[in-house]
Amino acid sequence: MHGRSQVLLDQGQSGPEEGEADEAWQERERRNQFKHVEGLGELEDVSEVEYRKVRLERVVLVGVYSSASSSLETAEESLRELAALAQTAGAEVLDGLLQQRDKPDPATYIGSGKARQLADVVASQEADTIIVDDDLQPSQRRALEDATKVKVVDRTALILDIFAQHASSREGKAQVELAQLEYMLPRLRGWGGSLSRQAGGQAAGQSGGIGSRGPGETKIETDRRVIRHRISRLKRQIKQMAPAREVKRGSRRRYELPTVAVVGYTNAGKSSLINRMTGSKELVENALFATLDTAVRRARARDGRLYALVDTVGFVRRLPTQLVEAFKSTLEEVGQADVIVHVVDGSHPDPFSQIEAVDKVLATIPGAEGIARVLVFNKADLMDPSTRQRIGRLEPDAFLVSAGTGEGVEALSERVEAMLPKPHVRVEARLPYASGSLLSRVRQYGKVLSVSYRGDGVDLVADVDDRLAAQIMSQAIEPDG
Repeated sequence: MHGRSQVLLDQGQSGPEEGEADEAWQERERRNQFKHVEGLGELEDVSEVEYRKVRLERVVLVGVYSSASSSLETAEESLRELAALAQTAGAEVLDGLLQQRDKPDPATYIGSGKARQLADVVASQEADTIIVDDDLQPSQRRALEDATKVKVVDRTALILDIFAQHASSREGKAQVELAQLEYMLPRLRGWGGSLSRQAGGQAAGQSGGIGSRGPGETKIETDRRVIRHRISRLKRQIKQMAPAREVKRGSRRRYELPTVAVVGYTNAGKSSLINRMTGSKELVENALFATLDTAVRRARARDGRLYALVDTVGFVRRLPTQLVEAFKSTLEEVGQADVIVHVVDGSHPDPFSQIEAVDKVLATIPGAEGIARVLVFNKADLMDPSTRQRIGRLEPDAFLVSAGTGEGVEALSERVEAMLPKPHVRVEARLPYASGSLLSRVRQYGKVLSVSYRGDGVDLVADVDDRLAAQIMSQAIEPDG
């Protein structure tokens, strides 16, 4: 029993009692030791993330879980998701470590002893970054960096970095920068010159004088003021971009074009499914957060009517609140849709945790709670029969589809089209042949019930909206005889 505490052992104990104490000690050691998550250090194919054209950061992942609020399986799955995020950000994952404890250590997140062990792991693996599967306080990050001598990044900073890489539109870049600055503001670190103060009084120059004497303002306070000013400016810019979005929405509202918002967990296959349903060529990539900017695609129903499919940013567990706030303008599309299609990765080990994560974000979007929804499990071609049966029992109304093979997509389209709002005005009129463009709009945005071609015009019976009904009646002609 050399090299271990004698707290659990009574000096007078012997025989079976000593064996029990030894067993208790082994149990304590087993609980406290780091648990390696299998497979994270064996990832060899990193070609998909080499687009950054720089040497890949070598990272070690670290997480803490409590048996009271989670399980080892859940913690491992969360760390594997963190590994996928790290690869998307352009990192090479070397190892993943989990620690079981009641709550994270307030000083170093994992405790001082485990921080020293982590430093040894980092040194042996020649890693240059630690990524923590949680949000760290500034003091925790600083203490962990001091103990391990490498850079420490938390989950929120990692996701923000991915968004910064993938944002392409002017609005998307502004939203990501706003989220990054709001994350950075309370985490500014001051040392050395950052804590030096600007001169006051006579040292400030001839314009100093009475009222300006004193210790002056520190540089870190100046930095905070600059960041606050930049945040205010970005918020104004994003607000000024609202009219452009309203113009795009206005063209859909003008003809009451039904809108279907496609939401879901990141990399669930939303863009692939939209491509299959519309025949478009939207970006498809097997990576997290490949699509950040809202994309609108038109689709044609079987009765000839047009409707719009809106592809939105993917969600993830514990999506940073800064991003939810910054992307509210983009998520407005979800709250104004007629139908929400919720896409889930059916091949994921725990798809229902993804559903829960998406539902939490949808609950923060005004108007989304009252919109009809369709639950879709994508990637059915990668699901085994037992998984299909389990999903069928738990979600009997859900659709099993495969954007890759086309399985189930036709049935999904029929359900979505049946849920679209119907034009509410019935018109019966005879239009002159010169009104061909109006008849074409009726076919696109209304529901044509019958068309008869006469000698002097076209007899039309259709369900349309108020605007189209007024246009039809203004161009209608009296039938002969």
